[in-house]
Amino acid sequence: MRKRIPTHLITGFLGTGKTTAILELLRQNQALMRERWAVLVNEFGEVGIDGALLLGSGAEIREVAGGCMCCVAGLPMKVALNTLIAKTKPDRLLIETTGLGHPQALVDTLTGEFYGDVLDLRAIIALVDPRKLNDPRYLEHPIFRDQLAIADVIVANKTDLCSAEDQDRFDIFTQDYVPPKQRIGWATQGEFPLDWLDLAHGGQRVAPAIPPRKPSLLELPSTLPEPIELRDDEEFARRENTGDGYFSCGWLFADHIRFDQGRLFGLMMGLPVDRLKGVLKSGDTTFVFNHADGVLSITETAGDHENLLEIIHREKLDWQLIEDQLLQARM
Repeated sequence: MRKRIPTHLITGFLGTGKTTAILELLRQNQALMRERWAVLVNEFGEVGIDGALLLGSGAEIREVAGGCMCCVAGLPMKVALNTLIAKTKPDRLLIETTGLGHPQALVDTLTGEFYGDVLDLRAIIALVDPRKLNDPRYLEHPIFRDQLAIADVIVANKTDLCSAEDQDRFDIFTQDYVPPKQRIGWATQGEFPLDWLDLAHGGQRVAPAIPPRKPSLLELPSTLPEPIELRDDEEFARRENTGDGYFSCGWLFADHIRFDQGRLFGLMMGLPVDRLKGVLKSGDTTFVFNHADGVLSITETAGDHENLLEIIHREKLDWQLIEDQLLQARM
């Protein structure tokens, strides 16, 4: 009988660097040439950016967009997970949860009647940006608190950007958990020891502040949500989502579309948003845009990527205005 697959949840609130941490774990595994890994990615937005950024990392990637993974029904997640296991037969499975997802329902599914015999849930790892620990919008958010409460390991990420006060605040914040965490550490660019993955999950539970209502059979979807795709006569498509006090809007542009670099950079730098991720093409170059904590980073990337952009904000923005500005930035 095949042994259960070691499975790891990488969780954390918006902008803590979960995708970067997973890329670093995949890099470490590739360097060792030790195991075949698979990654299941969930995003709050309807347009999947993280899956695109993980392509070429040496692992099989599957994506569930629209914040579906942690919902009560969880049907899209189960289908994606079943497909990933059957297709890849991985030695190890990483699951990146949406920054706005409550993890308990997902943990219950992974350790429940069916998957409990297939998956071996190991330590849940939560990433934290210590600079946010003086912001009541984070500290008072129930999902932020529950992500840390259910974790076995807490990693302070982006430490190269932190002050001594940030470090002291993090140490005080994490010292009083009962039971104590198995590991509490600091990381830069998401790098933490690979062997932390194999620590045991302690089985701690957290209840959502407002327990989700279990849907009836009549309310369950009869079909899975379709991934965002373009018809032959479309040059772009837009999808929106809302939940947990946040709003998202994402765009997929046709592969042949190229953006003027100056206009595109100016637009990205001028958007006052909580979170932005994008993979967009200008000429022969593909740029990755990552906006978090009021800072926009722009890097070049290799490989064949779709033209994708996702914005998340605590208030609903004028999506049509942003769309018009994007279209005006085309070459």
